[in-house]
Amino acid sequence: MSVVFALATPAAQSAICVFRVSGKGCLDAVEKIFNKPVQKHKTFCIRKLFHQGRVVDEVGVITFSGPNSYTGEDAFEVYGHGGLGVMSLIVEAFKGVGFEEAAPGEFTKRAFLNDKLSLNEAESVADIIESNNAEDVFLSSQSLAGDFTKKVIDFSKEIDFFRVRVEGEIDFSDEGEDFLDSMLVEDLGLLISNFELFVGACMNKKELSVKKKVLFIGPVNSGKSSVFNRLLGFERALVSSVPGTTRDLIESEVFYNNMSFSVSDSAGVRETEDLIEAKGIDLGISEVSKADVVVGIFDSSDEGVINKFREISAERVFLAVYNKLDLSKADKKLFDCCVSAKTGEGFDHFKKVLGGAFINKDIRDYDYLVRERHIDLFNKTISSLKSAEKRLLDNDAMELAAEDLRISRAYIGDVVGVKTSDSLLGDIFSSFCIGK
Repeated sequence: MSVVFALATPAAQSAICVFRVSGKGCLDAVEKIFNKPVQKHKTFCIRKLFHQGRVVDEVGVITFSGPNSYTGEDAFEVYGHGGLGVMSLIVEAFKGVGFEEAAPGEFTKRAFLNDKLSLNEAESVADIIESNNAEDVFLSSQSLAGDFTKKVIDFSKEIDFFRVRVEGEIDFSDEGEDFLDSMLVEDLGLLISNFELFVGACMNKKELSVKKKVLFIGPVNSGKSSVFNRLLGFERALVSSVPGTTRDLIESEVFYNNMSFSVSDSAGVRETEDLIEAKGIDLGISEVSKADVVVGIFDSSDEGVINKFREISAERVFLAVYNKLDLSKADKKLFDCCVSAKTGEGFDHFKKVLGGAFINKDIRDYDYLVRERHIDLFNKTISSLKSAEKRLLDNDAMELAAEDLRISRAYIGDVVGVKTSDSLLGDIFSSFCIGK
């Protein structure tokens, strides 16, 4: 494969920029770029980077000799000053010695092809980068660390053992070798149960990938837009003492405590003859069904009004928030938290309550974050294993049971990207000493 390079940090002005280079022969070009040869791998050193005979920047350099690198190939990294001009000249310097710009995911793809990462571990790299909260990171890291891969491979080996027993019976039963015993079906049932427990400990990433939505609703002039702006930290929504100022949904994004979610401010609910305002109110109410959390903003302790909005949001997580704490106290029993959009009082607590409304407590019961692809393959694996179990239990054609086991092994192999030969004769000879 060719030598490729890429900017590993954002293409924006910053303190430093980091470039990655990988491919056979890339270390031979180090002396051309830095006017000094490689002295010791995995050692950070300072070098002047040259282009067309002129110094571009004084940079940090670390080299790796394959297979002891992320990609499994010869590789090096450059840490330069994060100026756009510097980045541009480093790119030119790399192209000048014949390096090619890497395609998206090229380095991780090479790591997979060179057996440095399994397929699901490669996918976990992207999952960690895309993580929006701490729990996502922990679950993805479990997969990247190899624990997930080890468990899948262990199950693969167990399936191979059953295949040895079944296919050995098919091919060598006439030679007096006994591969099957009364425990075979029971052992296979235990494998299926253990595998189902393992799959049950996997959280489908699809369930976590959709950004959570918060909707602000409440009576007119309760201060929804002011609370909305205070939460965002800037004036996003128009604020006025005139009732009905907000007539359309106003949406923005909030990042808090390693979580990100969208927040929408809606029109205040009241009886009105203004057709445009009425449509805005209807739109806000219709959005309730799309929200994960509905926040009711109130400026009085009128339990009837609060319950009215609670009923509107009956099928959603509902938080009752009292605003205007700077003007009067509230009956705290009626509210999840009390704030003042004017002074900021109570907002730290409000953010914690809002963030807590998103925590899926069940996520802590899972061990791994997996993709829809994995879940589909797991289900197909289980289906094939159960088919094999039924055939063995019913004394059906042994060849069909063997085929079910082969198919299940192929499915589970696709999870980690490890393929094995369809023939198990090598294992059979090794394990049972047949054919001496």
